[in-house]
Amino acid sequence: MTAPRWLSIFMLLGFAHGSWADTLVFAAASLTNVLDEIAASYESRTGRKVVTSYAASSVLARQIEAGSPAQIFISADLDWMNYLQERDLVLGQPHMLAHNKLVMIAPLDSDVKLTIGKSMNLQSVLGIERLAIGDPASVPAGRYARAALEYFGQWSSIEKQVIPVENVRVALVIVEAREAALGVVYATDAKVSAKVKVVGVFPDESHPPIVYPAALTKEGRDTDAEAFFAFLKSESAAEVLKGAGFEVP
Repeated sequence: MTAPRWLSIFMLLGFAHGSWADTLVFAAASLTNVLDEIAASYESRTGRKVVTSYAASSVLARQIEAGSPAQIFISADLDWMNYLQERDLVLGQPHMLAHNKLVMIAPLDSDVKLTIGKSMNLQSVLGIERLAIGDPASVPAGRYARAALEYFGQWSSIEKQVIPVENVRVALVIVEAREAALGVVYATDAKVSAKVKVVGVFPDESHPPIVYPAALTKEGRDTDAEAFFAFLKSESAAEVLKGAGFEVP
């Protein structure tokens, strides 16, 4: 029987960042930079190692369902957290770690001009070019993007020009590489790139609230995992999140 992909990777790496006693966190790709910073701060204070793994929330949730030893799960939406709750795979009620904004980006040297609203004509702006977003079928950022474009009556006219990708950071990279003229990502993703610029911000009412619920999984019943989960809820972690552009409840 073939081992799950996550297990094969961990075995090959020998859990390279530490021992099996390390706290393993599965988190949405859009948290990559900020969670690495929070984990580094926690490790410097406590000496306890945190191992992070990033992907689309859907991918991570299904890996946890398949038996991954992840001890903390941080999703980019409520749906995939609810998915695990319904299967009794997380402990207690999730903590709402942060909120985010949805933005339209273009390559830094692009001359695109766009005003997001009911009067915009996104297909005219794109021409024959492409739009990069997370896959709306499974990726939270893609679902938010589709909802916002539908809200403004744009989706049907540009759907065939969409490049649906496996997570929001891939959408960012595609726009950085000029493989798409535009992309829809989170505001915090745009902030970490020197190769793109924000050309529009979607109003909150155009899509479901962008939230980051965090929870201990059934594998998280140990002192180290509980300690890092508590640190995620601390003022120190909140300051790092705010510095990265996230909104903290």
